Amino acid sequence: MIRKRVSKIGSYAISSSQQQQQEACITCTTFNILAPIYKRINHNNCRESDYKAYWLARNHSILDSLLRERSSIICLQEFWVGNEELVNLYEKRLTAAGYLNFKLGRTNNRGDGLLIAVRKDYFRIVNYRELLFNDFGDRVAQLLHVELLAPYSQCRNNDIHREILIVNTHLLFPHDSTLCIVRLRQVYKILQYVESYQKENKLNPLPILLCGDWNGSKRGHIFKFLRSQGFVSSYDTAHRYTDSDAHKWVSHRNHRGNICGVDFIWLLNPNRYRKLLKTSWSEAVFGMFKYLLRRASLREEDAFAFLKADNDGDYVTYNDFCEALRQLNLTGHRHGLNDQETNELWLQADVDGNGILDYREFQQQIWNPLSSSERRDEYNGIKDDDDDDVKNAVPAQQTIGFSVKNAVLFPQEVEKGRWPEHYSLSDHARLTVVFSPIRMPCSDSIT
Repeated sequence: MIRKRVSKIGSYAISSSQQQQQEACITCTTFNILAPIYKRINHNNCRESDYKAYWLARNHSILDSLLRERSSIICLQEFWVGNEELVNLYEKRLTAAGYLNFKLGRTNNRGDGLLIAVRKDYFRIVNYRELLFNDFGDRVAQLLHVELLAPYSQCRNNDIHREILIVNTHLLFPHDSTLCIVRLRQVYKILQYVESYQKENKLNPLPILLCGDWNGSKRGHIFKFLRSQGFVSSYDTAHRYTDSDAHKWVSHRNHRGNICGVDFIWLLNPNRYRKLLKTSWSEAVFGMFKYLLRRASLREEDAFAFLKADNDGDYVTYNDFCEALRQLNLTGHRHGLNDQETNELWLQADVDGNGILDYREFQQQIWNPLSSSERRDEYNGIKDDDDDDVKNAVPAQQTIGFSVKNAVLFPQEVEKGRWPEHYSLSDHARLTVVFSPIRMPCSDSIT
């Protein structure tokens, strides 16, 4: 049974009238806590890890703030897994507060990693998996499969699935433009892994929470990639922000002194439409491709001419396509697209499969892409009519999903797009989101 209490989300107290609504909710916090091995403490480039009193006091303060908030789910990044004393500190205090903890270090002994903690009075652990990218940056991700234990009125029926997938990760920082593909590939690997996990375990679609430091903003290709898969940014949903509102909040002041919004809790509900993952990947890379063409001040006709190069015909060959990718720095280096990825992009672009890319395909696949269904309907001559059998079908099973009730960043100033100079817990803000379980239909399996 969930205890009744007066909660705090960030620094906002919840009133007694709000408390009744909160009782049937779960909360999720994501926080990059800045590993002491990376935190600089003076102009001589000294690191906090050399001064135990400093890092110990700061991490006690971080834990104090987390335990005051008592979120149902806590996802931390830059957790100093290489220091046994700090690891024991977190395990001792979180365990005493009723959490089950899972930690994962980055590969090649980089020193920091990830931690997921979930309240054992809220969840039963079904499974835990670790994803090692084994790529540049030694990044990793955690997948936690849990069942909701709390007796929510929406979920009391035994036929209602109450399981959730939680992912925690920390993507590579975009040190230069050649790493854009690496970062996009990391997200692609996460989604592939989640998809294969669901198929392997014959799971019906479940709610998925993707938490972490994505090292990219709402203006980036990763944001669009996740959106194309049906995910929504929970903070933006709570505040009804659109894509043009990227400047209204920040969550990080990076080592270059820039402030930006990079910390997200993404939500995918089981009834959301999802494109084929490979299609979303191709569209994301083509989006990057178009961005680079436009950055070179190429209009649509000029961009097509650039692709076909010296080809006399009004079409692009595979060799022309590969050369264009190389000139745009998307291939030809260790971080770029490999041969298989390049070939898969080509197959996605060459819709009619005749071995060349004509102007129409260039327009619809790269420059002004249609949705997957619109594109195939147009090429196949299929009229886009409603299928009454599908529309009127009664779903065989139901599951829980989530609505976003509230989301706050701490410290409060970052919600106004400002970074407070007095803030010292981390170089990231803490994001906490309140989710309310709702009943919704789901299909029988992952397709």
